[in-house]
Amino acid sequence: METNHKSEKTEKTSLNFIEAIIEEDLKKGKNASKVHTRFPPEPNGYLHIGHAKSICLNFGIAKKYQGKTNLRFDDTNPIKEDVEYVESIKEDIRWLGFDWHAEYYASDYFEQLYAWAIQLIEAGKAYVDDSTQEEISKNRGVPTSPGKESPYRNRSVQENLNLFRRMRAGEFSDGSRVLRAKIDMASPNMHMRDPVMYRILHASHHRTGNDWCIYPMYDYAHGQSDSIEGITHSICTLEFEVHRPLYDWFCENLQIHHPQQIEFARLNINYTVMSKRKLLQLVQEKHVMGWDDPRMPTLCGLRRRGYTPASIRNFAEIIGVAKRENVIDFSLLEYCVREDLNKKAWRTMAVLDPIKLIIDNYPSEKIEYVQAINNPEDPQAGSRALPFSRELWIERSDFMEDAPKNFFRLTPGREVRLKYAYIVKCESVDKDDKGNIKAIHCSYDPETRSGMPESNRKVKATIHWLSAQHAKTAEVRLFDRLFCVADPDEVTEGKSFLDNLNPNSLQIIKAYTEPEFPKTEVFTNYQFERIGYFCIDKDSTDSKLVFNQTVALKDTWAKQK
Repeated sequence: METNHKSEKTEKTSLNFIEAIIEEDLKKGKNASKVHTRFPPEPNGYLHIGHAKSICLNFGIAKKYQGKTNLRFDDTNPIKEDVEYVESIKEDIRWLGFDWHAEYYASDYFEQLYAWAIQLIEAGKAYVDDSTQEEISKNRGVPTSPGKESPYRNRSVQENLNLFRRMRAGEFSDGSRVLRAKIDMASPNMHMRDPVMYRILHASHHRTGNDWCIYPMYDYAHGQSDSIEGITHSICTLEFEVHRPLYDWFCENLQIHHPQQIEFARLNINYTVMSKRKLLQLVQEKHVMGWDDPRMPTLCGLRRRGYTPASIRNFAEIIGVAKRENVIDFSLLEYCVREDLNKKAWRTMAVLDPIKLIIDNYPSEKIEYVQAINNPEDPQAGSRALPFSRELWIERSDFMEDAPKNFFRLTPGREVRLKYAYIVKCESVDKDDKGNIKAIHCSYDPETRSGMPESNRKVKATIHWLSAQHAKTAEVRLFDRLFCVADPDEVTEGKSFLDNLNPNSLQIIKAYTEPEFPKTEVFTNYQFERIGYFCIDKDSTDSKLVFNQTVALKDTWAKQK
């Protein structure tokens, strides 16, 4: 099969280890030279950035080799699963820019999985065990010594068939019996020590209702589902490497199509937790505003924060595919979204911590309009007209009364340029009785408006501003890391990951913005000039816009560390 690589040397250096395996399979004509992957999430929570890596890998490989990718929901645990999660997963995959060849559910195969379980029982390779969960766990032993066989391991085929059929009929209570594969209780791989295939669970399923009261375990359902769908390469994360012998055992003993399982290192990011259980705890205990809280690593949270599909796909491409676990710095994800938004986001001006600037020699009734560039990276974006007047808002941090030598912004006696407008010089300040600055008084040079010949006069700093009488108020939500330590899971005895939550991860402020925005749809991205990237939140109304901070213009976190 031909590839798009320009030379053999380029091909060898550019392939990741999974692609190298696939290309070798294609050369040998394995699986009729076809590539068929799948993305198999369990619908028990919302997808996070770790899932995005797997999505990009499975869909990307299939696309590269003109293959197919299935979406299959591993819905074998009705207690934790919900239609809400199913729909959110589909929305997230489409948002990332992918679509699936076919949509399946493990529950589609319950009847076939049951029939295969009967087949293994008849072959003497599965048995019904009456032991408790605690007894099963204890008898498995430890990897360095053999486990203890269950007293029910040598039941007859007929007795096992009878009990298993009665399990399906609902005659037994939850936890009273399980079906186990009969493999090797002395195996150094604990997953091969007679693993549980089915458990009794009287619970309504979101798709099958009350048709079933026994449900297959993941290790039993997964490989057989892959087989049914004709998957060629079952790509999963590294923790499933020790499960692979069991995956192979079921396919071989059932004599069915045998996909190849390949494992890669999962995504770990510092200052983040990826466990669905812990993310659910954050939501349920209201440490965050919900699954789509912009501080969460969920895809819906990143979307609400203003991250773009392209930035996440690029992030997945940069980190690549590895065989060994490592921790990625969160700043790389921020770099990716900066790179994307720099090209796409329209510029606007906003003042987050305002202080009044008065131009004393500017006519009090005069209003003029200056032209501001919408996006210097996109010549087609054009410009917008901004109102300019005598009284302005500027950032408090852009003025210092007693400034050090390396402070080049506004200070008494110094000039700065007001972006797109004039050069102004600080003449004096107004203070209240407590010595707090109320207003900064400046003079301006009317010959220095941007575009005039004198506008080329050099000053050491340019600051942004807003016309006080035209500016609109908006709510701005500033975000920091959700956790204040790089590894939130690293805790001392008696503590939990919740003790590492950052109490200052969210700050809500009232800010001033330009009077008009060309687009006010939810998730629209803007760059607040000189500050960072922000997007419009779903809480916005016609009367008040709400912005979420996506990322600062520069990586200030590295300096803090």
